[in-house]
Amino acid sequence: MLWSSSLTSSAVKGKPDIETVDTTERVQIVQDVLEVSNKPVLYDGDTGGQKEVFHFTVKRLERLGVSGVVIEDKCGLKQNSLFGTERAQQLEDIGTFCEKLRAGKAAQATPDFMIFARLEALIAGHGEDECMRRARAFVHEGGADGIMVHSKEKDGAEVLSMLRRWRKEEPAVPVIVVPTTYNHMTEAELAAEGANICIYANHLLRASYLSMLDTASKILAAGRSKEVDGQILPTKEMITLIDDCAGR
Repeated sequence: MLWSSSLTSSAVKGKPDIETVDTTERVQIVQDVLEVSNKPVLYDGDTGGQKEVFHFTVKRLERLGVSGVVIEDKCGLKQNSLFGTERAQQLEDIGTFCEKLRAGKAAQATPDFMIFARLEALIAGHGEDECMRRARAFVHEGGADGIMVHSKEKDGAEVLSMLRRWRKEEPAVPVIVVPTTYNHMTEAELAAEGANICIYANHLLRASYLSMLDTASKILAAGRSKEVDGQILPTKEMITLIDDCAGR
């Protein structure tokens, strides 16, 4: 599965992760990906915007061939969740968010497309009980197909606790986790507690940035590119990675 990340879509354009890259731009990126990949795509929908807008976003994504979308239960100016309580993280009213979820579900053409409710209560410091209350409402009243439990704590304890509590109540509703900060935990460990999907949200971009920075620094220092030959892909191998359908 491929994760269409809002953070990375913003970062590659040199813009902050506050929904500065609009849906039209991001949908074009998804379209480009789907033209060359058969893998399922899960779209990071941020807050989803107004319910009327989200309705049409779902239509566009499903028509393109996207498998699902995740929207978070925050409102106001978006702040990246990893800031935690360092910045104001305002949660959306439960009823209002359920209306948005229902608007998205009503837009679907087929039952295959999935809408996940991303729970930000732990990030905002409201605790597990509030997180559970919201999860129940978003699934039973909003019609969400699954939930994403999000946490910035490094030990992963609150995520494990949430998974156990949720599985006691909802053994079949899919759960997504994002082990960015609690990266000592394996997929197998999380799956054993009830997680269905683990998302590695931005690791490839972060890895490529360090590699590009190192390569550029060495070229600048040496005044030539020979010193980086051992750490870059040969040009011939790069061009043969792409399946040239037009040439067949």
